[in-house]
Amino acid sequence: MTPVPGRSSADTTSTGTPSPGGAPAPLLRRILLQGRYETVTMLRNGEQLILAVVLPLLAMVGLTVTPLLDGLGASRINVAVPGILALCAMSTAFTGQGISTGFDRRYGVLRFLSTTPLGRTGLIAGKVLAVLAVLLLQVLVVTAVALPLGWQPDPLGWLPGLALLVLGAASFTALGLLVAGTVRPEATLAITNLLWILLGALGGIVIPSERLPALAQAAVHFLPSGALGQALRDAFLHGSINAGSVIVLLLWTALAGGAASRWFKWN
Repeated sequence: MTPVPGRSSADTTSTGTPSPGGAPAPLLRRILLQGRYETVTMLRNGEQLILAVVLPLLAMVGLTVTPLLDGLGASRINVAVPGILALCAMSTAFTGQGISTGFDRRYGVLRFLSTTPLGRTGLIAGKVLAVLAVLLLQVLVVTAVALPLGWQPDPLGWLPGLALLVLGAASFTALGLLVAGTVRPEATLAITNLLWILLGALGGIVIPSERLPALAQAAVHFLPSGALGQALRDAFLHGSINAGSVIVLLLWTALAGGAASRWFKWN
């Protein structure tokens, strides 16, 4: 049997049950085990794979064969890929984690795990590890498809770009946990999917603000979607760091994280 997350193999009998007097595994091991479990669960979910990989790839191909991104000072693929990477972060960290956490809460999984040696801190840390693991796979897949299509990122943009992806994932994870922990699971499903569509189309994440309606152009820079999309385009197109976008992402992470800590309901 698979060992219970949070306990080392030495603390279990041959049947997989805890041995008498067995001590919990170290916190780091508990978090790593939970992170592995969360990652495997996400990768086995066909709906989440479509949302996290298939749809972003289709959007990338669509943007390279249409003139929507023409006239922005770079080739279509070079403008499209940073936005697609940002969309991947939002898909996994916000929509994917929001939905899975919401239904875990509904079925009592969160309440159960929060009382085990894993604890609430370990549970959240495991979810963050899963988001980062899946995001790494998304970056590898998108890069493998984009390079043959002619993507030429600025070499100086890789380090800030990856750091911005992590920051963006933190911001969207905090937002996903806030939604999942405060509304019903059915509402979480509707809200996260609706926001994925709206932010993906009009939030400045895939399509630069210059191509959006006039009313949306000023507002998108203050959204986590617009901030992450613009920051990644600046990084991979010019090798630069957009300080304003970084501040916006930090503020969203702090505010959403604080609100989730304050109002998150475990049952």
